[in-house]
Amino acid sequence: MNHRAPSRITADPVKHQALSGPMARAYARFRPGVPDEVAWLLADAMTGVPAVTLLDLGAGTGQVAAAVLPALPRTRQVDLVDPSWAMLREAALTLHPLMGECALACHETPAEHYGPHQPVGYQADLITCARAFHRMDRAAVLAMAERIAAPHTVIALLDDGPVLVHRSEWTGALRDLIQSYLGPGHRPRRPSLRSGQGLRYEDELAGSAFGDVSRHLFRFPRAWTPREVIGYLRTRSGTRPELFGERHAAFETEAARLLETYADGGQVTEQVDFTVLLARRPGDAR
Repeated sequence: MNHRAPSRITADPVKHQALSGPMARAYARFRPGVPDEVAWLLADAMTGVPAVTLLDLGAGTGQVAAAVLPALPRTRQVDLVDPSWAMLREAALTLHPLMGECALACHETPAEHYGPHQPVGYQADLITCARAFHRMDRAAVLAMAERIAAPHTVIALLDDGPVLVHRSEWTGALRDLIQSYLGPGHRPRRPSLRSGQGLRYEDELAGSAFGDVSRHLFRFPRAWTPREVIGYLRTRSGTRPELFGERHAAFETEAARLLETYADGGQVTEQVDFTVLLARRPGDAR
């Protein structure tokens, strides 16, 4: 595997790891991955492309690439883009056994500032963004994508929303518990694929060079152990430990007790709606 240097390196990588490493490891351990059905959808979108360059924006700990590589073995290059070097390090560790002859490049930068290491001749065939597009300057990201896209490039936006938005008795009880500690303003967003201004992502894509948009919905059950749910909550911005202050340990103890009352065979289950938007340039005949 060819590990290329990241486009930006922090001035003190050791210090940066000490600050961000634990959270990155929690992301790698507790954030749910991309289902196989979605990976095969993305692979099918690359039909006719002999050697694929995958550009994953807001890559986190590499969950998209980890799902896509087994489904798309003719991938020749993976570019991971994320502002956190600690996240990229976890991604590289996760992807190492899957890479084979595929090259891996890690870019520590916001997605809207991404530029390939070798800009002359670079084209991304599949551009993905999972659970992160709402945090980006989306107009700038789409403009960047247009500059580096091949005529056949596909953009894929993936989102399933946080676990707390899915309707079940245990998620409702857990939401109530969280709000009893943090107040009623702490409500998770639903997986609507909308921007912060309420504009649908389809509309934003339609106004870009990638105006041919299709929506794909995958529904399936996802099981968690109580420990996994609590670990996952630590990675969410709305339930991160520092929000609870000195009450965080008490919250986790109470949350574990609550989840155990709903567990069947040691697990709780949610019904997931996993949505994928695929966007192409109009007129792509593949």
